[in-house]
Amino acid sequence: MPFTRISLRPGYSDAQITQISDILRQSLEAEFAVPPGDCFQIFELLPARLRVFDRHYKSNGRSDNFIQFHILAGKPRTREQKHNLCRLLCERLHTALDIHPDDVMVMIHFNTADDWSFSQGRMLSEEGL
Repeated sequence: MPFTRISLRPGYSDAQITQISDILRQSLEAEFAVPPGDCFQIFELLPARLRVFDRHYKSNGRSDNFIQFHILAGKPRTREQKHNLCRLLCERLHTALDIHPDDVMVMIHFNTADDWSFSQGRMLSEEGL
């Protein structure tokens, strides 16, 4: 049940945003054991003045195409799963959209079923998952 906020520059077409969304969803399904249909994403298109980042911190150099993926997931994953997700996401974005791996930043946070209500005020933990 990951929720992902994707922050990027304006200028991507609707088709490209759909591709980014699909690549993220497929990568989560492949490496994070996320079931099909479990897709919650928000895209934030932010102008350059609202995107302040160091172009070289822990990177060979970020361009204006820099994208941040803020992933909030309900159950912990192993170090290997997190590494595989980041690697696969970078590879697929580069292959499909020519987004350089230096332009991809992923932040993963975890919480519990007590922290999610998908609808009707019911906590996920009450649903017996």
